[in-house]
Amino acid sequence: MEPVVLSLGGSVLVRDEGDTSYIRRIAKILIGVSSNHKLYVVTGGGRTARQYIRAGRDLGADESYLDEIGIEVTRLNARLLITALGHHANHSPLKTYEEAVHAGRTHSIVVMGGVSPGITTDAVSALLAERVKAKRVVNATSTDGVYTADPKKDPSAERILRMTHAELVSLLGPSPASAGPSHAFDAVGAKVLERSKIALAVVDGNDLPNLRDALEGKKFKGTLVE
Repeated sequence: MEPVVLSLGGSVLVRDEGDTSYIRRIAKILIGVSSNHKLYVVTGGGRTARQYIRAGRDLGADESYLDEIGIEVTRLNARLLITALGHHANHSPLKTYEEAVHAGRTHSIVVMGGVSPGITTDAVSALLAERVKAKRVVNATSTDGVYTADPKKDPSAERILRMTHAELVSLLGPSPASAGPSHAFDAVGAKVLERSKIALAVVDGNDLPNLRDALEGKKFKGTLVE
C-alpha cells in the first residue's frame, strides 16, 4: 500500500480537558484510510507542550532540556491516539525512525511523537517520509493552509493555494532556535521535503472530511506544496 505521513498538531488532537470526541472521530477516519494506505502519524505537543516549556524555561531549564520536555508531551498525545486506534496501531509510541519502519511491516497505522532535541515533529514527519518512501506528507494544523503572513496577527494575510518547496522554505525563513515553535510547518522539515521532492498538504485538522481527502490524495482545501 502507498505510504502517507500525517503530521498531526497537538493542539488539534487534544482539545479542552476531558474532551475525547475529536480523538475518537479522527481515529475512525484514520482506520478507514488505512484500508488503502499505509499511515504513519507523528503527533505534536501543541498547547500543552508550550505550557510545560514556558514553565520549564521560567524555572531555568536549558533549551535542549526544554525540547526533551516537549518530546515527552508529544508521546503522551501519541498514546491517546494509539488508545483510540486499538489493534490497528502499535502498542506504544515509537522513538526512532527504524522502529517506525519495522512497525509498518505489521501494523496498518504507525504512531510516534518526537524523536530528539532540536527536531520538531514536522521535521520528524518529513524525515520519516524519506525513510518510508512516502510521496506526500499531510500537515493537520489549526489553520487552513499556508498564509502570506500570520492570519491571527495580520487581517490582510492571504491563503496560498499552491506553492513550490523553494517558496515555502523562503517564506518560513531560518529555523527557530528556541523550543516550542508554532508555524504552518517547520523550516527544517520543509527543506527535507524539498530535497526529496515530497509533496506537502497543509490543511485544517478540524475539517475531518477534508483531511481524509488530503490523506487519500484527492482534491482538498488548503495549501499544496510540490
